Amino acid sequence: MADALPGIGGVRVAGNARFRVGLMVGLLLIAAVLGGCGGARNGSEPETAGPSRTAAASETTIAASPSASADVAEEGPKGESGSADGQGAPPAEASAEPVGQEGVKTAADLAAYEKKRALPEGFVYVDEVIPAARFDIRYFGEYNFVGTRIDGYNAPFAILSKEAAEALKRVSDELAEKGYGILIFDAYRPQKAVNHFVTWSRDASDTRMKAEFYPEVDKSRLFELGYIASKSGHSRGSTVDLTLVRLDTGEEIDMGGPFDFFGPVSHHGTDLVTEEQTANRNILKEAMEKHGFAAYDQEWWHYTLKPEPYPDTYFDFDVE
Repeated sequence: MADALPGIGGVRVAGNARFRVGLMVGLLLIAAVLGGCGGARNGSEPETAGPSRTAAASETTIAASPSASADVAEEGPKGESGSADGQGAPPAEASAEPVGQEGVKTAADLAAYEKKRALPEGFVYVDEVIPAARFDIRYFGEYNFVGTRIDGYNAPFAILSKEAAEALKRVSDELAEKGYGILIFDAYRPQKAVNHFVTWSRDASDTRMKAEFYPEVDKSRLFELGYIASKSGHSRGSTVDLTLVRLDTGEEIDMGGPFDFFGPVSHHGTDLVTEEQTANRNILKEAMEKHGFAAYDQEWWHYTLKPEPYPDTYFDFDVE
């Protein structure tokens, strides 16, 4: 019988059993060590090991891409996004400016647009005759009573008969001596644009711009009240819609009502505007009449040269 030796827990282990016990204890110790290493390989990192991989990835994303608030702050006018695909832009109604508003342009600004120079004989580009004039051609943009670009307006130019442009130049020169400039909303108007108005007027469901341009007028009565016609003096090439601005700042003079507003406040002689606003209208009216233009009593901005060089011709070439 083999000698008995002290064992684990005071139990005496005999002979060759000692080897088996020792082997089992060794295997258990090795398994414990390998188990701890395996946990680390599976991602069970100690909480004190520093930032997790998830947190590190989040920090990289924030550094590479601005927050949603930053995206809004960096967007351009009218809610247009600076991204190539335009995604992420807010809806149009969130814009601070009226939808589709092109804005006032100087003759220098218009140089960015190519002129087709295919005008009929006797017509000229107004910016070339009156370089000091400013332009806000509303029917080239969407901020007008229809709410969309009007047919035939392919560029934001003002075009007039040579006679009307030269007369308007004399008006501009006289007003400049008093510190005023002219801002033109419309001039020659193609017949196709007038046809566009007529088609629009027959669509009773399209009243998207009613609140801004004809809030108190039934759309079905625009023809009856003289605000729209199937033929327009503008198409004869010697009618212009305009207002006054301060020559030094470009700020519009207060006329008591906006361009193309359909209502009594737009009429000459109305008592719906202040004395100062009436006086401002009269500054424009007196200068225009002095140099051969006749006013239209329902629209303070509308003037036609008299006599007209083309009184019976309604042109239809595009504004471009």
